[in-house]
Amino acid sequence: MIHEILPVGMLGCNCSIFGDEQSKEAMVIDPGDDIPQIAALLEKHGLKVTSIVITHAHIDHIGGAARLKSLTGAPVYMNMNDEMLYERLDIQAGWLGMAVPEKTEIDQPLKDGDTLRAGGCELAVIHTPGHTQGSSCLHAPSEKLLFAGDTLFLESIGRTDLPGGDGRQILRSINNKLFALPGETKVICGHGPSTTIEHEKHHNPFLGGR
Repeated sequence: MIHEILPVGMLGCNCSIFGDEQSKEAMVIDPGDDIPQIAALLEKHGLKVTSIVITHAHIDHIGGAARLKSLTGAPVYMNMNDEMLYERLDIQAGWLGMAVPEKTEIDQPLKDGDTLRAGGCELAVIHTPGHTQGSSCLHAPSEKLLFAGDTLFLESIGRTDLPGGDGRQILRSINNKLFALPGETKVICGHGPSTTIEHEKHHNPFLGGR
C-alpha cells in the first residue's frame, strides 16, 4: 500500500493518503486544508480518490473536505454524532481567527463495525467517542495500521475540554477498543509523531503507563 502523511493547516493535522498500488484506488483521511498539496501527492502516485474519511468534525480535520470532494467527486464519510460540530464550522473558525471553509454534504454515515476499502485493503471502523462524540478510528489489520484521529497520541490522548468532549469516555474508548488491537499496530495520530499500541500501553501516563 501507498501511505503518505501530510501535516496540513495551521494546526498541523496529519492528513493521510492511503492507496493501493494495483488498483490505484485511494482513501484520503482528514483533509483539513492544503488541498493543492494533497492533489499533488495523489497525482505523483497516480491515485484516484474513492473515499474521503473524516475521523471527527473539528475544523482542522474536515476544513478541506468540500474542496477535495469537488476536485475528486469522492464521497465523504463521517460519524453523524459530530453533525452538530460540523454545522458550527463558522464558530470553530472564529476560535482560530480563520476564514470559514466551504461545507459539503456528508455522503455516508460512518458507524462502528463498518468496513471501508482502499483498493484491496479493508479498514474497520472503530467508534471511539471522547474527544468528540463522533470520533472514529480506522484499523487496517493487513497493514498493522491504526488511523487514530485525535483519540490517541504519542504518550497522550485527545483533549476533552471542547464541546462534545468527555474525559472518562475517551479513556474507555482507548482501553476497551484500541488497546484490544495487537501491540505491534502502528498508530497514525491526528497530530505529531506516530506510536504503537504496545508503547502506549506501557508509557502513556493518561492510561496508567510510566
